[in-house]
Amino acid sequence: MTHILIAEDEPRISAFVSRGLKAAGYQTTVVEDGAVALDIALSGTVDLLLLDVGLPTIDGFEVLRRLHGQGSALPVIMLTARSSTRDTVAGLDAGASDYVTKPFKFDELLARVRSRLRTSAAPSESIPVTLAVGDVALDMLSRRATVMGREIELSAREFALAEQFLRHPGQVMSREQLLSRVWGLDFDPGSNVVDVYVRYLRAKFGAERISTVRGAGYRWD
Repeated sequence: MTHILIAEDEPRISAFVSRGLKAAGYQTTVVEDGAVALDIALSGTVDLLLLDVGLPTIDGFEVLRRLHGQGSALPVIMLTARSSTRDTVAGLDAGASDYVTKPFKFDELLARVRSRLRTSAAPSESIPVTLAVGDVALDMLSRRATVMGREIELSAREFALAEQFLRHPGQVMSREQLLSRVWGLDFDPGSNVVDVYVRYLRAKFGAERISTVRGAGYRWD
């Protein structure tokens, strides 16, 4: 049975989510402390983590950073009252698979849980060891990026976005496509997370490499 860890220090919310997930056929474990959540997440006994930001001992962002730092591929959906773009970017950049703000509808949360579990269970598609377009190269094994042989530092989410562009050079990529492929999110017309990360990549690779196609999206030139 699929095992979901719920790290949430509000008993009313954790009980509500746990009941709904159990009714949907999942096994759940509820914890209220960030350090405890991290230990269980690293144990290999759970299939997905629902993670609140405001946890005691260590917060959700730090849990994510430590999971990522230890090479964990566990899918993580953040549950938080923090709805600003800045917080969304911080959570996704720290390694979250998805970001759900409170209050939320359980049916939407359940759909996102199913989506992340399907993604994590799917076999990885075959990709080359090095992905290169012109003088820009991504080493898929070491997760390093270079421009004209010079290494540049990319966050995990920046690397994933750059990978999408380099795999489709000259092709217009819509915001919907990029949200789905890099963040695993349904398109939200109010979200500008793609635009924020495109600015990050332009600053690091050169603004001339990514063109804005008005009303359509972005293209790697």
